[in-house]
Amino acid sequence: MRRLMAFLILFIPGAFAAYGIKIMRDMVFGIKLAPYPFLWLQFLVGLILMIGGIGFIAGFVLHRDRKKNKVQSRFSQSIEKKQ
Repeated sequence: MRRLMAFLILFIPGAFAAYGIKIMRDMVFGIKLAPYPFLWLQFLVGLILMIGGIGFIAGFVLHRDRKKNKVQSRFSQSIEKKQ
């Protein structure tokens, strides 16, 4: 059940990142989609979606690996450093 929940948590940001890549690709080929009045705005929204989705997934994986002590020493945070 935990794996299913983790998959669902990661699926939504992954779908946003994939959609961001798609609308950026469409802008490169000059295809303007309906909700975006300008191509540059379409690219900007796509870039934000892509960076946000990939950033969320990376943060999730880093948090999980920190809990299991599977990161390098430069990425690990001890409790004393937080306070």
